Amino acid sequence: MLASEDAGVATLTLDRPDRLNALDASLLSRLTERVAELEARPVESRPRVVIITGQGEKAFVAGADISSMAGMGASDARRFSELGQRLGRALDEASFAVIAAVNGFALGGGCELALCADLILASERARFGQPEINLGLVPGFGGTLRLARRTGPGWANRLILTGEPIDAAKALEIGLCDAIFPARELLAKTQELARKIAVKPPLAIAAARRCLLRARTTDPTTATDFESGEFASLFASADGQEGMRAFLEKRAAIFRGS
Repeated sequence: MLASEDAGVATLTLDRPDRLNALDASLLSRLTERVAELEARPVESRPRVVIITGQGEKAFVAGADISSMAGMGASDARRFSELGQRLGRALDEASFAVIAAVNGFALGGGCELALCADLILASERARFGQPEINLGLVPGFGGTLRLARRTGPGWANRLILTGEPIDAAKALEIGLCDAIFPARELLAKTQELARKIAVKPPLAIAAARRCLLRARTTDPTTATDFESGEFASLFASADGQEGMRAFLEKRAAIFRGS
């Protein structure tokens, strides 16, 4: 896995182009560890946005590595599934925003990885799908839950039960991605969006992500009660006070993450 950072934006590039960046246990573990390392940093040195993309021109992640899966028994498969779901939870619970730059195939585990992101930006040649049923399997990294939340149950049912892929235009139409760009522009456009987010106050980014997670995973009363608590806590932060003062004084705010 390749990693780079600039101005509050970290880019994690999955680098198995010979395997179309297919996810095996090692790559899942390394990506989870890297997310944990970034999250463990002090707030002043932690990235505010993480971009996840794939190496090469063909694939974001073409899926889980079938060659490593073929010899698995049920217990091995359970552990492999839990590795993918552990990565999803790490991304859900991170205090930085996550953007997937889908530069090609995002199939199976690749689609599930993209679904862990707050925003999914796609190349014009991206293709999305959950083809596990064609192998006699089902998604194992959280796809049955995350896909339905993003697209609604109708399209989740269709994609998972037929195993058929869709192109970027259809993905945009059904809400599976948020924007499409020419392949040569995808990373630059993703970085442009990431920089817009990275100048926002880190405590508010983290609080917004926590609120959005509760909105997806709990009942409305619990979610709105949680939102009230996060709203109130930011009033006790230096960044919250600085943001309001700067607005009233008609100047740019200086956010320090405190």
